[in-house]
Amino acid sequence: MSTSTTRPALSAFWHDLPREGKLMLSVIAFEFIGTGLVLPFWVVYLHEMRGYSLDVVGVLLAVMAAAGVVVAAPGGMLIDRVGPRIAMIGVILFTALGQVVVAFTSTLPGTTIGIALIGVGFGMGWPTAQALVASIVPSPIRARYFGVNFTLLNLGIGIGGIIGGLVVDVDSLASFQAMYVADAFSYVPSLLILLIPLRHVGGPVPSPDGVEDGEKPSYLKILRAPAMGTMTTLMFVSGFVGYSQLNAGMPAYARAIGEVSTRGLGFAFAANTFVIVLLQLVVLQRIEGRRRTRVIAVMSALWAGSWLLLAASGIAPGTVAATLFVAACASVFALGETLLQPTMPVILNDLAPDHLRGRYNALTAGAFQSAAILGPIVAGLLIGNGLHLEFIGLLVVGCGLTAWLSVVRLELQLDDVANGVARAPAPSEQHQT
Repeated sequence: MSTSTTRPALSAFWHDLPREGKLMLSVIAFEFIGTGLVLPFWVVYLHEMRGYSLDVVGVLLAVMAAAGVVVAAPGGMLIDRVGPRIAMIGVILFTALGQVVVAFTSTLPGTTIGIALIGVGFGMGWPTAQALVASIVPSPIRARYFGVNFTLLNLGIGIGGIIGGLVVDVDSLASFQAMYVADAFSYVPSLLILLIPLRHVGGPVPSPDGVEDGEKPSYLKILRAPAMGTMTTLMFVSGFVGYSQLNAGMPAYARAIGEVSTRGLGFAFAANTFVIVLLQLVVLQRIEGRRRTRVIAVMSALWAGSWLLLAASGIAPGTVAATLFVAACASVFALGETLLQPTMPVILNDLAPDHLRGRYNALTAGAFQSAAILGPIVAGLLIGNGLHLEFIGLLVVGCGLTAWLSVVRLELQLDDVANGVARAPAPSEQHQT
């Protein structure tokens, strides 16, 4: 086993990437253009177009995250039973159907059903996609795959957000409906790839010799597997201080404390996307061969710094400086995001046995989705009750806990391969032997 820390060029990654992996990457940007069309406008659509109160809108969006938590455990078992390819086809159909229902229903029960369908798709989408990638992409190049995938994902969201901002008209319900239908349509290329050229991959993996299907470990046993308890906790804590606050806490703080305009918030999110698209591939090469646990600790420090920048937006509320501090917060947070994607998902899938990959990914996805529910609630309670500095303090402490879990706990539980400082031969190296 090689322990070399040389950093091959991205051209080597593309050369080593199987044809199936190239096909999956080819549709990511297009698929997430659809996501970007609707992502910034959920509250506007539900509140201003459909007439639901903000309280009801909050509950509806919580339903989306809650549906993801509910399906996580059975979804992981389903992935292992039918294989990630079939499960991903189901994810696409559920999500697309939910988008169409949300576009055309005008009743609260109908909207709730549509949002729940989307939540089921989102909840199963992450573990299913990771299991599918791990079944196709060899371990030595998975970190680069997840990083390139994240770049294309954000590029698509950014393009979609720009298009949505130009197309949406608050005086036209049809303009919103067109965006939700377009989001549903954006999944068609992925569906066709799964149905035709990838029909031979991503099937169920038989249990190893001597292990009967009925002996597959429960989620409790998986939690007791080496490093998985720490990984699950790490996923929850990082989700709480990370994405759940970027999507809920940061806008709430910026509006209530920094008095930043909605246009200023849009600028901040654009800066976030720009930093990821610009720097992700550069970061990938810089962290190659370094301990993934230490990279996660650096990510935690960057996120702590981003929340301190958010706090600074309250020094001069309603000014250009406040807007710039919020944009700086989103940009520094984005730099941390470029360290997240090539580390945590890769560690998890290096730990997971092939026949249990769905369960391993679903367990951590459930933890992350739980944080997505709790994070906005805590942010709303603290910021809404004037405890905004306590809110920032909580996030900074949480970032410290993330670093501690990674370096003090997880690092001792991982072998060198899972931690990124040793690697199996890449496909091109195997061909040469």
